[in-house]
Amino acid sequence: MSQEFSFTTTAEEVAAAFAGEIKGKNVLITGTSLNGLGFEAARAIARYANLVVITGYDEGRLKLSEDVIKKENPTAKIYRLSIDLASLASVRQAADEVNRLTEPLHVLVHNAAIAFVDFKLSEDGFELHYATNHIGPFLLTKLLVPKLLASASPDYTPRVVFVSSAAHALPGGHDVGFAALTNPDPTNYSRSGGYRQTKSANVLMGFELSKRSKGKINAFSLHPGLIYTKGFDKDYALVHFQNAGILDEHGQPVTSHAWKTIPQGAATTVAAAFDPSLNDKAGAYLADCQAANDQISPHCADPGNAEKLWNITENLIGESFSF
Repeated sequence: MSQEFSFTTTAEEVAAAFAGEIKGKNVLITGTSLNGLGFEAARAIARYANLVVITGYDEGRLKLSEDVIKKENPTAKIYRLSIDLASLASVRQAADEVNRLTEPLHVLVHNAAIAFVDFKLSEDGFELHYATNHIGPFLLTKLLVPKLLASASPDYTPRVVFVSSAAHALPGGHDVGFAALTNPDPTNYSRSGGYRQTKSANVLMGFELSKRSKGKINAFSLHPGLIYTKGFDKDYALVHFQNAGILDEHGQPVTSHAWKTIPQGAATTVAAAFDPSLNDKAGAYLADCQAANDQISPHCADPGNAEKLWNITENLIGESFSF
């Protein structure tokens, strides 16, 4: 089925193709504000799923997302979950709430992320990119492992999806940033570097989670594509992308680059969550709804880096995974 998908495939098209796989499934997607990739994935999946848990740190925006999904699909079952991924306390509270739900969890999608922010430490003392894009999702996964394993059956393996970026392989991104993770230092910090390092972490976690679970969980990472979102409007992002030649002097997309729409960008997330042809490709990196391990930068294909990142992060949160 996946061989029919391409650069222009939309999340709705992928969800329709895998409606049978989505039916009866319970899915949690982080970062589901309107007009974003997470929302679009949730909208497409909600048409067929048993339950979609949408998350964000702003309850009002979450309610807007739920309202739009339910207006389109009145029978969709949506659960709103407030979470601040940069706060370990908030992550623990949200995980407790999910674990109290009666339903098991079939798919966990780590979509939420921040990008190109000024140097700042989280309330737990971590650099904000790492806190939001890696450490928070790592802890959330760890705490929801029992809920994921409860969905397993002889013919189904639960999945965890990390929305990464091709930015992990760009110049300046060839570094996992272990020093930034353990000893954040504003004098050695760059906004683009912080983003790229955490997108590298996403790729490494897809590989390492699959490896450590020994077949109990299938994890994947992916590049959604180059998509013009509201994040480009922020001053720091605007200047960065103008300097990179991605946006013009008016802040508009440079047409020489291959841009995707939001529905096209969310397609690979839905494929990673449900395409059965990926069952024997645990840990794979996807692009355009296809396994694309040839696009992984060498530092993210290094098992030693994956193992080191995992061990450091377990130490930082003070907890170990148990499968």
